[in-house]
Amino acid sequence: MQTNILWAGQENHSLENCILTTMDAGSEANSVIVGMNVDTVYFVEYIIRTNQYWETVFFEIKSRLLDTLSVFRFRSNDKGQWTMNANAVRQFDGCMDIDISLTPFTNTLPINRLNLHEREQQQIKVLYIDILKREIKPVSQQYTRLSKNEYRYENVPNDFESIIKVDEMGLVVDYPELFVRKYRRESHY
Repeated sequence: MQTNILWAGQENHSLENCILTTMDAGSEANSVIVGMNVDTVYFVEYIIRTNQYWETVFFEIKSRLLDTLSVFRFRSNDKGQWTMNANAVRQFDGCMDIDISLTPFTNTLPINRLNLHEREQQQIKVLYIDILKREIKPVSQQYTRLSKNEYRYENVPNDFESIIKVDEMGLVVDYPELFVRKYRRESHY
């Protein structure tokens, strides 16, 4: 099944078109983001592949910021050990999920992987990619399932939190002040 999603980024004035293909063996997200931050126009393309348990096994990010093109390719061995551009990167050991700052899609990864029950919470370690700051680092986050379609997302230590609304696929519908979904359409290929 393919799902086409369009998100508007409110803080960074962006528009994202994401095509999510789900199969029995896993999923693949192909996305393009364009936006403007302060006086800088940016362009981002990413591919994320997961296995059937929503564990990220591969991602590639191409970004153009201030006329500089950056490309990162990461692979995981399903145990939270990563290689970047074919080189082992031990500082990300234990990061099962990724979080790309300019998209709400990466919230779907831990939401679906953790499969929390209502009022259940879990702290996780993620590989965080801030495209605009050109920064990649491990961070801790916590997800709490509040209801069927609401999660509390927190940075740990808590310097940011938000209540995220998702649909039945775990895709963000509303991430207050950051992202809002404008379109979703499913098709069977």
